[in-house]
Amino acid sequence: MAWAVGVGDALGVEYVARVPRGPLDGLIGDLYYLEGVAPYGRLTLPPMPGALLIVNLGAPFRIRGGTDVEMGEYADGCVVSMPTRAFEFGYPRWTRSVGAHLKPWGLAPFLPMPVGELCDRPVTIEQVWGRPAVAELRDRLATAGGPHEMLTLLEDELMRRLSETAGLGLVRHTSSVLAATGGAAAVGDLSVAAGVSSTHLAQRFKELIGVTPKRLARTYRFTATVLSIDPAGPIDWGDLAARAGYFDQAHFGHEFRAFTGLTPTRYVEVRRRFLREHPGHSLDGWPLPAD
Repeated sequence: MAWAVGVGDALGVEYVARVPRGPLDGLIGDLYYLEGVAPYGRLTLPPMPGALLIVNLGAPFRIRGGTDVEMGEYADGCVVSMPTRAFEFGYPRWTRSVGAHLKPWGLAPFLPMPVGELCDRPVTIEQVWGRPAVAELRDRLATAGGPHEMLTLLEDELMRRLSETAGLGLVRHTSSVLAATGGAAAVGDLSVAAGVSSTHLAQRFKELIGVTPKRLARTYRFTATVLSIDPAGPIDWGDLAARAGYFDQAHFGHEFRAFTGLTPTRYVEVRRRFLREHPGHSLDGWPLPAD
């Protein structure tokens, strides 16, 4: 998934993002700064081929992840590995944070535990990096001279925490092929090409991404299909499903509900609502209003 890179200021939201320097650019899509009024009090984030790290600098926000019934509160920030279900974010009226949109394999080198332990289980940054280190980082970010300095501080922190990760090269290469083919590459062929068994490949993926190669392929395919939809125009769902390689429209509809909790037509209604109520908003694209 391609994350927005640049500067946005729409409807009271300041959004600044840039690609980090190497070698972080091989793990992270972008670093970002976000401040302002959220477009909605609650936003749904469908599964995406990527992970998320947020350092919170404002009031606590809330997340309902996976099959959780209650929303958990996050004051210091959170780490979200690549999800398999839609997450719901509850924002305070004014939000302020710095974070990173990571590639599917990008989270592992910054964690002291296997990524698989966090699948559909958002955790606080304190749980990952420890309270003293996170408190110091948040203090430095809060007193920084502006968004660009804050992004540099986060970049430096990530560089400091970057560690060697066994099997990352294998997972990164295979994931990159899946990304380049929109999830269409046969996973069995990829394991043969890599010279490993499909079981070994799946184990490495579970450890370093949190999901199997087949699940990642499904997510890439679904994401590419959804982002190709123009909610402002007419949509031929049968043609869209066929071009994306789904067996039939019913299969596509089932996949849509599994990923978003919505039918395709309901998804378009929600997307049109966002476009109508917040045209040009920095967050438009993937989050959906849940209010």
